[in-house]
Amino acid sequence: MKFLKYILGAGALTGFLFSCHHMNSGDFINSELTLIHEADSLMRVLTVEDSLDNAVLRAPSKDFSIRALRSEEFAKLSRLMVATVTHPSQDGVGIAGPQVGLNRRIVAVQRFDKGTIGVDGEMVYPFEVYPNIRIVWASDSLSSGPEGCLSVPGRRGEVLRSHEIVVEYADLAAVRSDCSTDDIPMVKDTVKGFTAVIFQHEVDHLDGVLYIDRL
Repeated sequence: MKFLKYILGAGALTGFLFSCHHMNSGDFINSELTLIHEADSLMRVLTVEDSLDNAVLRAPSKDFSIRALRSEEFAKLSRLMVATVTHPSQDGVGIAGPQVGLNRRIVAVQRFDKGTIGVDGEMVYPFEVYPNIRIVWASDSLSSGPEGCLSVPGRRGEVLRSHEIVVEYADLAAVRSDCSTDDIPMVKDTVKGFTAVIFQHEVDHLDGVLYIDRL
C-alpha cells in the first residue's frame, strides 16, 4: 500500500529470535522456498500490469502452519517484506504476501499509532509483521481517503474505509516461547484511524481484492 500526501517516518522491525530447536520449513511449498531463498535483500513487487502477477494478486491466501511460523524461512520472509516496502524505490506503509509472490496471510504494516521519538528527535513509526491475520470486526463509521498501491503503479483513488477495526493474528511471541504445542495462539488488536486504513488495504490483498475494486 502506498498512501499519497503522507510523510513516512523511519520504519523498525523487531528481530525474530526463535527458541524452538530442530525447526524445519513447515508447510512452505517448493516454489515459496525458492522465492524466499533466492531473495537477497529485497523482493520483487508484483503489479497488475503483468498478467501472471495479476493472477497471484487475485488469488486468495492461506494461513501458515505453526511449524512454518517457527521456521527460518518465515523469519527471512518477514525481514524481506519490511526491507522491500521501506526501500526508497517503494516508500510504502504496508505490504502483503501476494504482492511479493506468496499467497500467504501475512502483512507488514507501519504502525502510525505507535510512534516514538528517535535519537534525532524525529518521530519513528515501527513496521510490524502480522501472520494469519483477519479483520474480525469493523465499525459502521466510515471515512473516505486517498489510496494508492505498490501493485497498481501510477494510480490513486478515494476509498471508503471503517474508522475502527479489530484484527486477529498469530501471536508470534507465544509461538516462539512455547514449543510444546501445535496450536497457534491468536491475539486481537483494536486499531483506529490511518493505521486501521492500512490494515484494511493490506488484508484486502489476502482475499484477492485491490483498492481499485472499491472505487
